[in-house]
Amino acid sequence: MAASMQLLNLKPFQSHSPSTYLPQRHSRPLIIRCSATSSAAKSYNITLLPGDGIGPEVISVAKNVLNLAASTQGIEFKFNEMPMGGAALDLTGVPLPEETLTAAKQSDAVLLGAIGGYKWDKNEKHLKPETGLLQLREGLKVFANLRPATVLPQLVDASTLKKEVAEGVDLMVVRELTGGIYFGKPRGFGTDENGEEIGFNTEVYAAYEIDRIARIAFETARKRSGKLCSVDKANVLEASMLWRKRVIAISEEYPDVELSHMYVDNAAMQLVRNPKQFDTIVTNNIFGDILSDEASMITGSIGMLPSASLGASGPGLFEPIHGSAPDIAGQDKANPLATILSAAMLLKYGLGEVKAAERIELAVLDALNRGFRTGDIYSPGNILVGCKEMGEQVLKSLDTKVPASSVV
Repeated sequence: MAASMQLLNLKPFQSHSPSTYLPQRHSRPLIIRCSATSSAAKSYNITLLPGDGIGPEVISVAKNVLNLAASTQGIEFKFNEMPMGGAALDLTGVPLPEETLTAAKQSDAVLLGAIGGYKWDKNEKHLKPETGLLQLREGLKVFANLRPATVLPQLVDASTLKKEVAEGVDLMVVRELTGGIYFGKPRGFGTDENGEEIGFNTEVYAAYEIDRIARIAFETARKRSGKLCSVDKANVLEASMLWRKRVIAISEEYPDVELSHMYVDNAAMQLVRNPKQFDTIVTNNIFGDILSDEASMITGSIGMLPSASLGASGPGLFEPIHGSAPDIAGQDKANPLATILSAAMLLKYGLGEVKAAERIELAVLDALNRGFRTGDIYSPGNILVGCKEMGEQVLKSLDTKVPASSVV
C-alpha cells in the first residue's frame, strides 16, 4: 500500500470501466460512483453544509485545503454553502430546507461539518437537527458508510488503550446507513394493554439492502487484507438472522475473502481488548453507529476520523464522525483534521481525484510529524495549536513540503 494512503488505508475502488468503483462481477452489479477524471472534467460543484457548533469552523479550514489541493492539479471548485441542522431551523424553521436538499442533489459531492446542539435538544423529533441528517442521507440515497479507524504512529500515545494494544490498529467499519431501526416502521408512541405509555421502533431489513452493503464490504475487504467480520445479534434478533443468512450467501461470490461472524456485544468488547484482530467490519445501521464511534477512540480522538457515505448514483456525502461540540464552538479549539481528511475522501471517492487527495493525506501527516496538535490529541513535547492554526500548518505542508506521489 502506498505511503500516501496510510491515513485512510483505502484504495480507490477500481473497475473495468472508469466510471465505476466496483468491478462488474455480477449480473446486476452494484456500482459506487467515480466521476471521470479527464482533462475536460476539472470543474466540480461542491455543496458545503457547515451546520452547527464547530461545523462552520472546520468547514472553513477544509474549504481552504480543498482549494489549495485542487489548484495543484488544475481542478476548480464551485462551492455552494447551504444551511442545515440547527442553523437551518433558526433560519427557515426546518432542519433540512428543500433548497438545501436540491442543491446537494445537484452537486458533484457534499461536505458536511456537524449538526446539533443543546439549543434544539427539546424540540419535537421532526424539528431536531438530527432529523435533517437522516433526511439528507435518505434524499441522497447514500446507503454505505465507510469509516476508517487507524492508529497513526504519531498519535499512538494519544490512545486511551495501552500502546501495545493500540499500536498498528488499522480497521474499516462499513455501516449500512439507510435501513434498520433508524428508518423502520412502524414507529412512534402509544399505550399498552396496561395503560402504560410506550415508545416503539422497528428493526427491519430487506434482503436487497443487506446484499448491497455486503458486496461493498467484501470489495473493501478484498482491497485490504481479505478479512471481513460481519457483526450482528443473530442469537436474538430475526433481522440479524436474515442479515447473517444473506451475508453468508453473498460470501460465495468472494471465495478469496475470509468471512467471520461476531455478536455485537462481543464485538464491542473485542474492539477494546484486541482491536488488531479486525480488518473490515460490516454491520447494520445502529450497531455501526455505536461500534464506529468506539473504534474512533482507539485512535486517540474522534476528531481525527473522516467518513464517506456513498450510494449507487449521485453525489456522495462526506463528513467527520465527530459531533458539533457546542461546548467548544467559537473558541478555536476544534480539531479540523477529520474534516480535512473527509475532504480527501471526497476527492478520492466522490470525484476520483486521487492525486489531490494524496496531497492532503500527506500534508496532514507532515503537520503531525512537525509536532502540531490540537487539544484533543496534545501530549507534552508537542506544539498546542487551535483549529485555524492547525489548518494553516496543513496548508503550509500542502503548499511547500508535500509533493504528489505517483498513483499506480
